[in-house]
Parts: sequence; structure tokens; C-alpha cells
Amino acid sequence: MMRAKPAARDRGEMRVGRRGCPFCSDKNAIIDYKDPQGLSYFVTDRGKIVPRRVSGACAKHQREIATAIKRARSIALLPFTANS
Repeated sequence: MMRAKPAARDRGEMRVGRRGCPFCSDKNAIIDYKDPQGLSYFVTDRGKIVPRRVSGACAKHQREIATAIKRARSIALLPFTANS
């Protein structure tokens, strides 16, 4: 007779819960390419766009974030790469 594997919480492991999209939960938050301080949270120190699994944004808002970052880069509000 095979014993069932105990649940994760019984083994002392913790599951990391998914936090909601910051833009879906706060309707007043907007994604604006003219706000480099707001977009800098979604850009790494190397200049890369942070992925969805790290930022916690939904797919719709992650696409808007990426578009806003690219627009801000093109008019020199955000850097393309890190300062070398």
C-alpha cells in the first residue's frame, strides 16, 4: 500500500502567493511614459525591462509598461543601457 505524499504545508514548505497587478488593484495608478521615476521600478539597473513574474503586473499592463518604457527611452527619459 502506497502512502500519499504529505501536503506542502505539512512538510514545512511555504508557497509563495501571487500578488495582484498593481494597476488593476489601484484604478488611479496610470502608466505614463513621461514619468521616468514611476517606470524605473520596472527597469533593472542594467536597463532591461523587468518580466511579469517579477513585476507582478498582468499581461495587459505589462504590455503597456513595455511600450511606455520604449517610448521613454526613445526620447531620452530612460537609458537604453547601464552607464559603463
